Amino acid sequence: MTSSFGTVTAVVPTWDRADLLSRLLDGLRLQTYPLERVIVVDNGSADASVEIAEAAGALTVRLPRNLGFAAAVNHGLALASSDWVAVLNNDVELPREWISTIVGVAHAKNAGFATGKLLDAGNPNAIDGTYDLLSRAGTAWRVGNQRPDGPEWSAPLRIQFAPFTAVLLQRSAIAEIGGLDERFESYLEDVDWCLRCAARGTTGWYVPAAVALHAGSATLGAWRKGTVRLIARNQMLLYCKHLRFGNPGPALVGQLLWLLLAFRRGAGMAALRGKIEGLRHYAAWSRDRSGYEAVRMAVEESERTIRQIQSQAGFDTYWRWYFRLIGK
Repeated sequence: MTSSFGTVTAVVPTWDRADLLSRLLDGLRLQTYPLERVIVVDNGSADASVEIAEAAGALTVRLPRNLGFAAAVNHGLALASSDWVAVLNNDVELPREWISTIVGVAHAKNAGFATGKLLDAGNPNAIDGTYDLLSRAGTAWRVGNQRPDGPEWSAPLRIQFAPFTAVLLQRSAIAEIGGLDERFESYLEDVDWCLRCAARGTTGWYVPAAVALHAGSATLGAWRKGTVRLIARNQMLLYCKHLRFGNPGPALVGQLLWLLLAFRRGAGMAALRGKIEGLRHYAAWSRDRSGYEAVRMAVEESERTIRQIQSQAGFDTYWRWYFRLIGK
């Protein structure tokens, strides 16, 4: 297949787990759509990740230590000059048609970004993720996570939030929006990027036909203390940067509920440390006032969609209590 929809570069941030990286690079080598370049940005791995990337012919960037997901992605974006850039976690497995499917739809829709359907690598009948939605509290939901795969997750649609687990970015969007905010390090940096898109009227597309497998926090672990601390901190920083409009009640409810959820999962103290760290940074983070009204409307619409989908598919405990307590 020729590159009829434009050139594509793959950027892969990685940290250890050479076995996962090797599997992803094999998948990229077998893609039916030609890749201009594969860029692997290594965040100070202690295993054979760099050697595996170099042996696969990837342009390899060695960072001196783990600088976080955002910094690694930005190093890759700076080296990519193609029409499209696919940012891929090292724990994603791609079928041969993934690039051709997602770039074809993104090109046809002139989408600033696009994401596909991710199935759980341990249980391919279950959704790992589709697109993201965001509440006014600064807490996000990966739509369909851990629900059985089915037609409700298979409708293409325009979206505002896409996870950077496996995402395709248009060059013009990167040029307009810029890179990821490295102050987030890892987690919710993709939501921040998409909020900046919302401020400028840039939207994306959900392409459910572009199906991939995701091991799901294989590198850091979903409820490991370091992961939880960063998420808890970044929820507050996301709210500080973008969401300080109107009634602060939903933010207080949502943040406290997430803290309680972390205690229930055995990671409460890590979450509390993250919230305290977020408070310490709060005053230093200036509010992003660009596109204020567009951001407000996008987030309020996103929260309404969370409630609609949750009511149809069955409420998760967190969202049941969130909507009950905010009175909506």
